[in-house]
Amino acid sequence: MTTQFFTKLSQNYIEILEDNEYYDVTIEVGEDPNVKIFRAHMIILCHRSPFLRRMLASNKRNNDVLVHIKLPNILPETFQIILRYLYGGIFSSDGQDTSDIFKVLIAADELLLQELVEFLQKFLIENKTDWMEQHFEFTLRTSFQYNNLLLLQQFCTDLMAKSPEKIFKSMDCISLPEKSLISLIRKDDLQMKEAEVWEHVLKWGLAQCQDQTLIPEPEAWTDDDFKIVKNKLQNCLPLIRFFSLSSKEFLHKVRPYKKLFEQQSYESLLNSYMDPDSEPNDNILLPRDIKIDEVIDTTIVNTNIVSIISRWIDKVDINIKFAHLRELYLPYKFNLLLRGSKDGFSPQKFHDMCKYKSNTITFIKVDGTGEILGGYIPSKSNHFSGLSLICSFIFSFKNKNEFKDPILSHIKNTYEELHYSDLDGPSFGSDLKLSVNSNGYGRLSKLKYNEFNHNKCEQSYYEKKIRDTENEFIVQDYEVFQIIKK
Repeated sequence: MTTQFFTKLSQNYIEILEDNEYYDVTIEVGEDPNVKIFRAHMIILCHRSPFLRRMLASNKRNNDVLVHIKLPNILPETFQIILRYLYGGIFSSDGQDTSDIFKVLIAADELLLQELVEFLQKFLIENKTDWMEQHFEFTLRTSFQYNNLLLLQQFCTDLMAKSPEKIFKSMDCISLPEKSLISLIRKDDLQMKEAEVWEHVLKWGLAQCQDQTLIPEPEAWTDDDFKIVKNKLQNCLPLIRFFSLSSKEFLHKVRPYKKLFEQQSYESLLNSYMDPDSEPNDNILLPRDIKIDEVIDTTIVNTNIVSIISRWIDKVDINIKFAHLRELYLPYKFNLLLRGSKDGFSPQKFHDMCKYKSNTITFIKVDGTGEILGGYIPSKSNHFSGLSLICSFIFSFKNKNEFKDPILSHIKNTYEELHYSDLDGPSFGSDLKLSVNSNGYGRLSKLKYNEFNHNKCEQSYYEKKIRDTENEFIVQDYEVFQIIKK
């Protein structure tokens, strides 16, 4: 058996720190007029800080002369906290302002104290979020000034992506470090229209050309002017989703700056507006997943899938091969009727909450594969009527984030009657059905208490198979919505 007595050990080492004997290093910390000299022990400093080990190695002790080093970038009160960590493994935030904690973090980063750096970043994110939002520009600049503050960098990037309008009201985008801007516009979930992203990036790029006498209107730019701006934006341009701009936005916001692009890239972009079926380059980024609260509340799909399905419902660009790259099409409000993970997976619950509802969309997430299956029932029928399902369709996506090649399958015969059992949940004939196997159970008990355990996609009434297999699958979650034109 091994017993560890770390508390007493820590106390003993703190006592060593406070003892005025046996020290062999003096450390001059700070700059005039705030300078203080600390006494310490070489063996502890070397084993606790790689930075101090290198510094002490270049200042070797001669005979009985004490080694003396200087740390002008660290405040004395900050280094006092660092020393207590180095000797006793202790950090206390009691009595410290958040700005003081940032000073400790920066000092810990300089001294290569990775354990303390990781701890302080997590502490700030978990306990000081409000302060960092209120002092966002300081937090952003600090985090991206130091390469090791990756958690804070991610915190800042996520916050900007989630609430870009809020952030840009408190600070001007031109003050963003390039590394921060790139991290932001790279994110698929940046909650900003692409035309606005382009405007902010362009504004940022022009601001970096302060030494030039550029006027805002590109019509007056020389070829050299375009080269200067292009050089400033070379790392940003590939991250803009130009294909998801409307034709009007492209005409007025991008075309005047066509000399910023490589000719082949611009021609490909221009062709996509003149001929929607023209195939873009393989590295074209998909539209951002913009979460629009007034459109849908879902945990299964994203706004891009909602846009694609809305096109299918309204028969808008459904035959255009690359319509999924275009601007979002969101003419409907999706009202949630049922969510399995919240309301349950029994047929009874489905019937109670969704029966006789018209214009419904069902999304099903398959456990283990991440597939998204679903179907649309128009207003002229529903899952329960047994009437013809005119304009009904079913569909599948490989997963939530893969919607390049979805499968869309319309009903083959609009006069076909599909009948449903009270043991069924969302059902589109046998082509997509959630149901309960009633073998060996009373019908009522199955209906009330048992979850869907007989789920299949067996092609029959619809044009295409939406799964490669007809084997049963397990439902991880499912949602049913009623759609209403906005």
